[in-house]
Amino acid sequence: MNTLAPEEIELNKKRKVLDRLKDKLAVSEETMTELRAELDQFEARYTMEVARLYAELDEVEAQIAEEEVKLVPDDEEIKKRAEELRKRAEESAANAESAENCSFKWKPNAEAKKAYHNLAKIIHPDLALDKEEKEKRHNLMTKLNDAYSSGDQNLLNKLVEDFRDSPDLVRGDSIGDELVRAIRQISQIKTRLKELREERLTAELSELFVLREKVEAEMLEGRNLLKQMAERTKTHIKKSERRLANLRNVNAAQEDYVKERFGMDISAFRN
Repeated sequence: MNTLAPEEIELNKKRKVLDRLKDKLAVSEETMTELRAELDQFEARYTMEVARLYAELDEVEAQIAEEEVKLVPDDEEIKKRAEELRKRAEESAANAESAENCSFKWKPNAEAKKAYHNLAKIIHPDLALDKEEKEKRHNLMTKLNDAYSSGDQNLLNKLVEDFRDSPDLVRGDSIGDELVRAIRQISQIKTRLKELREERLTAELSELFVLREKVEAEMLEGRNLLKQMAERTKTHIKKSERRLANLRNVNAAQEDYVKERFGMDISAFRN
């Protein structure tokens, strides 16, 4: 009967731990990738249903401030507020336009999940022990995450096939080297798992995540929170539009008065 050397026994133990950690890491990476994609999708939906209305409201508020500047052109505080509101309106409009161009609905199928898990388990950057190999795996992991998030099954399959035959998977070192390698890989995976836990906690504490949870809870009660928010914003828009119309009327009346009384057209100086 062959008796294993102490190093071989320890190596076998470390390999079993490493296999379990590889599975856990692949699941954690997949879960975090799904959460990122889900939050991106919800953010796009929120922007299209609600934030675009906020953008419209911001534009009206900016125009109101600009009309107020015409009434008191020497008031630096009002002028500064008008500039800030104009900047916010432009940013809101840009964000809304960006979200409206994103109509992708993300939903990974079982095949995509399996392909992601199998490859993530093999290629994760934290399994590499030298800088060059880590960089190579990092680039490949980025492609994997992008393919998974975008639902590109063909690319997922290709990445799996390409790496399956990679010479990087071939190892022929001594038991001592393999043991050191396993110990370092275990340490690296544990570090990455900690990073993923922290990223998930940060995501779950974000305003976007909290809002999504509220929306989903309201949906279970038969209420559409985003629709309610949209309707309230529409009401604010109508009120602001009425105020804007009144200010424009006041400014127009002033311009007419100056023109009739002094024969001066001051509209050009106000624009």
